[in-house]
Amino acid sequence: MASININTITPNGPVPGQQLPRLTPRRRQPPPSNPIPAPETPPLPPPLSLESHKFTHPTRRILSTEDHKLFLSSPTYTLITSFVFSLADTVKDTPISAAKVGGLSPAVQCVLDILDDVEKVVERCPPEDQGGSRFGNKAFRDVLDAVGKEHEGWHRKLGMEDAAAIDEVSTYFLQAFGNRSRIDYGSGHELNFIVWLLCLYQLHIIQKSDLQALVLRVFTRYLLLMRLIQSTYYLEPAGSHGVWGLDDYQFLPFLFGASQLLHHPFIRPLSIHQNLILEESGPDYIYLNQVAFINSVKNVEGLRWHSPMLDDISAAKSWEKVEVGMKRMFIAEVLKKLPVMQHFLFGSLIPAVDGMSTEKDWEGIDEGEDVVVMEDGMKHVHHASSWGDCCGIKVPSSIGAAQEMKKRTGGEELRRVPFD
Repeated sequence: MASININTITPNGPVPGQQLPRLTPRRRQPPPSNPIPAPETPPLPPPLSLESHKFTHPTRRILSTEDHKLFLSSPTYTLITSFVFSLADTVKDTPISAAKVGGLSPAVQCVLDILDDVEKVVERCPPEDQGGSRFGNKAFRDVLDAVGKEHEGWHRKLGMEDAAAIDEVSTYFLQAFGNRSRIDYGSGHELNFIVWLLCLYQLHIIQKSDLQALVLRVFTRYLLLMRLIQSTYYLEPAGSHGVWGLDDYQFLPFLFGASQLLHHPFIRPLSIHQNLILEESGPDYIYLNQVAFINSVKNVEGLRWHSPMLDDISAAKSWEKVEVGMKRMFIAEVLKKLPVMQHFLFGSLIPAVDGMSTEKDWEGIDEGEDVVVMEDGMKHVHHASSWGDCCGIKVPSSIGAAQEMKKRTGGEELRRVPFD
């Protein structure tokens, strides 16, 4: 468009021939694009052929940054990613109530029965007197010891007869409830539970048709069990990130939960700030239920104070953006995090690749001590009682704080105390 000649009015009169600058229409600048592409779900490979298959006891194989790089380019990395993302994809736009009890396969029902059996063990192992402490309760070790004695019979109910197969698969199961020496729990233990289910898939016990029920029935049951264990034994967060993470303990509820809400007609990411929606829709949607639980155990009112990342995510325009972000975060904050994956176990069903280190490199380390691989590849030892200064301090359980507050006040509702 050409410039227009006008007489501009000034205090001294018009100025002939004054030109206006060329007019440029204002356009809203597009938001910056994420340089990391949206992760795709790799095809889930068929279960292993078990003919002449040789089972092995799972061991740690990620002992250096080079081992970790080998894992990230391995078929096992793709297998885990495919299984987790396939679980999320099967529950898109699907509430928990869609999984009817009568429609469960015998294998899924047996897995649920096993989790019920673990809860019965918890009921038989009362916590020791905490004396007001919010750190881990030593009675948790009794639970793991009892589960370790009874799990073989539970696995045989799944149809597993080979002792070597039970030994391999149960190793992941026993790692799914927390660390015995440190009495802590985190996303690495949660991943072990998912890998246990993946092993059952590799053994042809769980079928592809069971994946939706694994999320809506089995994983939700596991979440309730872990909340009971955390509130009973005050399991400490496995990492010291505290409020800067999504949650002190869990990650996958937010990935699976975002998929459930993908195209919901009225619940938006911002809806997590509305208590009425959390109360009414939480029982049907994992994401909302987890947010409600977090709110119930924090001593400070408001997500922006105790869970700022969840608060930031609530500003997303759609659940599609949240789901893609959660998939990116699972890869970046779980699979690509050396402090998490250095504890991962590899056997015959979830194999390591040639060139990765073996546990022979740990010879000379006493049982009960923990080798920690730093991001620069250096290794050092932490004693079972605590972490070293290099990795932060022990973090007390927020759930433990809530439980102790209820004991002191004698009520069921948590009295809000700013910055406990």
